[in-house]
Amino acid sequence: MLPVSDNIKLNLLNEYESEENIFRNKAIFSQRKFVNKNLLSRVSADDAKRLSEYMVKNKIKLITYKESRYPTLLSHINCPPYSLFYKGDIDILNKKITIAIVGSRKCTGYGREATKLICKQLSSFDTCIVSGGAYGIDSEAHKRTLENKGVTCAVFGCGIDVIYPAYNKILYENIENNGCIVSEFLPGTRPSPYNFPRRNRIISGLSKAIIVVEANEKSGSLITADVGLNQGRDVYAVPGSIFSPQSKGTNQLIGEHYEVIAYDIDKLLDKLGLCRKKNKKINDSLKAQIMRLLDDKPIHIDEIIRNTDIDTSTIYELLFEMQFNNEIMCILGNYYVKNN
Repeated sequence: MLPVSDNIKLNLLNEYESEENIFRNKAIFSQRKFVNKNLLSRVSADDAKRLSEYMVKNKIKLITYKESRYPTLLSHINCPPYSLFYKGDIDILNKKITIAIVGSRKCTGYGREATKLICKQLSSFDTCIVSGGAYGIDSEAHKRTLENKGVTCAVFGCGIDVIYPAYNKILYENIENNGCIVSEFLPGTRPSPYNFPRRNRIISGLSKAIIVVEANEKSGSLITADVGLNQGRDVYAVPGSIFSPQSKGTNQLIGEHYEVIAYDIDKLLDKLGLCRKKNKKINDSLKAQIMRLLDDKPIHIDEIIRNTDIDTSTIYELLFEMQFNNEIMCILGNYYVKNN
């Protein structure tokens, strides 16, 4: 509750060794230059007690940087949050392979299908999908992970008791029961544009790898990707149509950063030490059926469905995978063509 930065809190913790000692010595360190005395004077033992009672009533828990259960990956970033409020099972963040999936709030059908495919494949492994609980790709990543019996973590840019967006109330309850929700902001904190860059550094900090599904040129997802690169994380981008504004940011990532690779499912699985469970020979046979139909002239998805004996959902999965591997390209209007 102290109105000082996380870095200062960590320094105070090193100096005074416990939160109780920090609070007990408030009068001493309040004389230092970094402390706003007016703000500090408003923090009382009664405030702390009220917060504690509110947290118990609303099943909100708190973990601090010095505790062994604090997420290990997050503890290694520059200026980690001193404390995290959470609901659910925070231990999954240390037990599972954490992968962030982020993207546009105004996602397209293509982005939703790509997220569905990625979550389906990653959920079959010992992973935890991390995202921001926002509109669009974030919500899709959480939903599709839960749909595939996976676990997921939502990182809030507001208080953990603030349901934002409001229509995600049931989704958040499901996440709490099959993963966790975390926030560095005090309960009751309203969502604010200034909060989301801070939230984004936590999303990337919690994760071993980051996948950007769709992002326009000014998307907050690009901030997450950039912060992730600075944190030493592997960043992957799903290539999109050159005609789609929602893919301009991801295509830019692929074009400008040598560290960022066009999303290749096998490459990501190999990098994380995961192995495919599906039968590769069967998969290759189905892909060959599709490739025989494609040439330099674009073919509509309906024609591909009519001329193969593959069920529609599998065709979509294969087409997305073939795009990710740069074997084919999707152009405007759901037409597909071979990559030369």
